[in-house]
Amino acid sequence: MENTQRETYRKAVDQFVLLWGEMASAWGINKTMAQIHALLYAESRPLDTDTIMGELNISRGNANMNLRNLVQWQLIHKVHFKGERKDYYTAEKDVWAMVHTLIRERQQREIAPIRENLTQFYEQYEREAPDTPEAREFQDRIGDFVEFLEMFERFTNAMLPYINKKNLEFLKKMVKMAEAHQTIKKKVTGKKS
Repeated sequence: MENTQRETYRKAVDQFVLLWGEMASAWGINKTMAQIHALLYAESRPLDTDTIMGELNISRGNANMNLRNLVQWQLIHKVHFKGERKDYYTAEKDVWAMVHTLIRERQQREIAPIRENLTQFYEQYEREAPDTPEAREFQDRIGDFVEFLEMFERFTNAMLPYINKKNLEFLKKMVKMAEAHQTIKKKVTGKKS
């Protein structure tokens, strides 16, 4: 009976690792990195690099590179055991802390540089743009995009401190308020948004 339960558990962990990897790929995150994270998140005990390589059938180089990235992102942590020479790893188990970290890292690594580059482009284009209707229209569209990215960053920075389980009720109220606003807007305008 114990073997059957262990087998069922292993199949569930394997399925979770596959699903997490596929989902992360859809978000533009390296599939192997996501699978390593999922494996460490699912396991209650820290795992060493050799075990991770064996579980996911990946090379040492691939494992080491992705483990380093996960440590940099603060999604996993090294664990040392007295008398052991190997490094062991464990994932952040608090899903709220994990999501907070993912949002923060994606914003800092992806959104902020795009906004900065687009802002510089917009400011330069503003100085050099020809005085034609086409050029002004293009300038307005780029300006709208810069404004959106700035607002997105401000929104993310304002909301990140609230992304944790202790603020769940507050977050639920905010979602209800946004949903109510959309419902009222649809009734007033008769349009879907």
